[in-house]
Amino acid sequence: MPASSDTQLAGILEAQEQQILQDWLERLRQSGSLESGRVKESELNTQAKAFFTQLQFAMRESGIDVRSSGYDSVRAYLGEISRSRAVKGFSPSETAMFVFSLKRPLFDAAAKEGGAIALQRAWGISQLIDELGLYTMEIYQKSREEIIIRQQREISELSTPVVKLWDGVLALPLIGTLDSARTQVVMENLLQSIVDYGAQIAVIDITGVPTVDTLVAQHLLKTVAAARLMGADCIISGIRPQIAQTMVHLGVDLDVVTKASLADAFAVALKRMGRTVVDVDSASALVPNR
Repeated sequence: MPASSDTQLAGILEAQEQQILQDWLERLRQSGSLESGRVKESELNTQAKAFFTQLQFAMRESGIDVRSSGYDSVRAYLGEISRSRAVKGFSPSETAMFVFSLKRPLFDAAAKEGGAIALQRAWGISQLIDELGLYTMEIYQKSREEIIIRQQREISELSTPVVKLWDGVLALPLIGTLDSARTQVVMENLLQSIVDYGAQIAVIDITGVPTVDTLVAQHLLKTVAAARLMGADCIISGIRPQIAQTMVHLGVDLDVVTKASLADAFAVALKRMGRTVVDVDSASALVPNR
């Protein structure tokens, strides 16, 4: 059961609901919540009224114990708002301001009532809003981390496309640094493409890889080994002079055919497939006239 002071505080919120909402919304406007255009005024009003209604109900049921079950709906609603604002690109301070800007209107409402326990009410209000604000920030931070992880995964997948160069020949251009997580994505994409296209040769182009050290070489070797287990030979292209010197100094042996350019690697792949590229005019001269 909530304490008598908590019950009185809930009564104050109910009695002065319109004034509190009006002051709160004005403070939200002054904080710049509408300036970015990411949330409309009508949406902000709806969110504020819905939150305030749930807050009143929770206080009547559980006082200011934010962690009690009476605040489940309040926490859930704040979670929705925080996740929505994280997706829309709100800053942490903009998100937290939705809750913290309610503190002063509640203080003003409690002060109007006066009484011997006014100070106790103010402390209760401060504790309540601080805990709800911190909860809002926790959900916002988790949401932002999830978004960043998802975006990193999507970028990693987009930056490792497998291209069909010829029947039975695939190309995997790599751009950026190879780490363990990305190597896994590269390997999965390549192996699946080998199966889908029935490829016999895969050209791994590392022109866009800034540096090749022992760790990157190990990742490349793992990818090559996995492709060989699927029945496809690999050729690595894009070996620049700096990379060649680094690998020699490190004593790295890729144990695979390497070429300086993708074009050279493609020529080798075609030769292995029993194909060749000739000039059109030269080919025409070899065909007898009919």
